[in-house]
Amino acid sequence: MSGADMSGAGVSGAGPPAIRVAVVEDDPLAAEAHRRYVERVPGFTVCGTAHTAAGARRLLETTPVDLLLLDLHLPDGHGLRLVRSLRAAGHHADVIAVTSARDLAVVREGVSLGVVQYVLKPFAFATLRDRLLRYAEFRAAVGEAGGQEEVDRALSALRSPRPAVLPKGMSEPTLAAITRVLRDAAREGLTAAAAGEAAGVSRITARRCLEHLVDAGRAERHPRYGHVGRPELCYRWVAEHR
Repeated sequence: MSGADMSGAGVSGAGPPAIRVAVVEDDPLAAEAHRRYVERVPGFTVCGTAHTAAGARRLLETTPVDLLLLDLHLPDGHGLRLVRSLRAAGHHADVIAVTSARDLAVVREGVSLGVVQYVLKPFAFATLRDRLLRYAEFRAAVGEAGGQEEVDRALSALRSPRPAVLPKGMSEPTLAAITRVLRDAAREGLTAAAAGEAAGVSRITARRCLEHLVDAGRAERHPRYGHVGRPELCYRWVAEHR
């Protein structure tokens, strides 16, 4: 794997300069997915990608970076160790940590090092978009802070929970019902028709929810071949195995 990829699309047009994001992720496929997610959010641009802690250090030595989207489990060291070394070297980029760990001790240490947000794997685009937009609000509010009220408003932009945005026509109860049905099916998986019947919704609604779970990394699809006709798509819950 390469240490750093310096390519990154810019954001043109009037207005404040784009927030420059460096994606640090050891899995090249995940790094590319995260890069695409960031580039879809207005006001953000990816200025480079690194797959190791060493690659991230090289990237920051040559490229201005405002925000690190940082996987905590890198092949050459823990992400927080990287942040600590960057702070010691005088780099002050903010950090959004990406991790599958739920260890509160890690969260506490990250806060002390300037980690402003955590995103738990697996996550969908809507989750990362929410974190990035909150971070943009925080940066803007900090730039204008002149008193306690402004400081409180800046911090609340990072901390106030917001519901994840679901695709149009999809409700939380329906998605929860399909998720429960799919998880109960374990490794056998289900077709959209079977999932819809079990959850009491139409096949089309079930398929929309199942595709959303696939996009979020919580499920996978594969063809199921029968004796006659075209193969059916079968969906299987995978979030607990990642």
